[in-house]
Formats: sequence, structure tokens, C-alpha cells
Amino acid sequence: MQICIVCREPTDKYKCRNCLERYCSLSCYKKHINSTECQARTCETPRGHEPLTGERNEDNEPTIYTPFSTEDTVAPEKLQQLAHSEGLRNLLYNPHLRNFLKTIDVAPNAWKAMQAAMQEPLFVEFADECLKIVEPPSEDEKV
Repeated sequence: MQICIVCREPTDKYKCRNCLERYCSLSCYKKHINSTECQARTCETPRGHEPLTGERNEDNEPTIYTPFSTEDTVAPEKLQQLAHSEGLRNLLYNPHLRNFLKTIDVAPNAWKAMQAAMQEPLFVEFADECLKIVEPPSEDEKV
């Protein structure tokens, strides 16, 4: 169990997307996100990489992508394709799938949570739909 960065209560509910610290509620999130501690961390570039500016979000602010040098890195263009996939959108209407995704997102051990989720056919269908976009099958694999 982690501790909320604001009120110091035990929580595993949410992680700040800027600095990855834990928080327990909307009010704690609002206090935390406006804190100088969180603001300072968002300016630091993780792992010494320079951020890349991508497309703009709904607020017309640039989206920042930080490159990681692994073979599993997903290109920003592929992420945009995921965002506009009708198949993924249809799957995400299922509240059971959304609960799986939320559980994985806040899990202290994401790897174990993913392994458990991969036992669920609905989650496997979601993962396969993502992979069709991120890593389309080659001609040999289609047969």
C-alpha cells in the first residue's frame, strides 16, 4: 500500500501522470498538481532524454512524447491510430474491460496485473485489437 502524497493516507487508487506520485482523491489531486513539487518534476525530462513535441490536445497545448530506447516503444503516429480506432472504441464501452484497465493502471506490480488480465478473453481481445494497429501482422502471419 502506498501513501497519498497530499494527505498521507494509505492509497493505491491513483498515480499523478506528471510525477507518478500516489494520491487518493480529486481534492488531493488538485492540491498536488498545483504544488511546486509536482510542477518541478514535470519540467525534468525522465532518463535524460529530450522530449519531442507531438500533436496538440483538446486545449491546443502540445503533447509531449519522451522517447525511450527500447524495442517496445510505440511511435506517436501509432498512438494516434489507437485513439481513432473504432474497434477499440467499441471494446471500451464494456465496463468490465474498463475495470481491468483501471486495475492495471493502479497496480503496484503492473506485470502481475497484466498476467492476470491476459487470462480474461475480453482483455485478450482488447490487446489483440491494439496489436493489430501497433504491430500489424506480416503477410506470412496472415495466412
